[in-house]
Amino acid sequence: MSFHSAAAQLVTLAAEGQEHGGNHESINPLVTGGGAFLALMLLLWITTRFNRDR
Repeated sequence: MSFHSAAAQLVTLAAEGQEHGGNHESINPLVTGGGAFLALMLLLWITTRFNRDR
């Protein structure tokens, strides 16, 4: 397989992937970001509870 034929196959494969747009309709960035933020805040709170000076 030559470099040219491999590149042509990759271009064809990339063009087929753009038909769908790459984003799933059910994924909401606000919910995803909010959930990640809440999870990190929970982990921060748990860490500070265990890190108290005794």
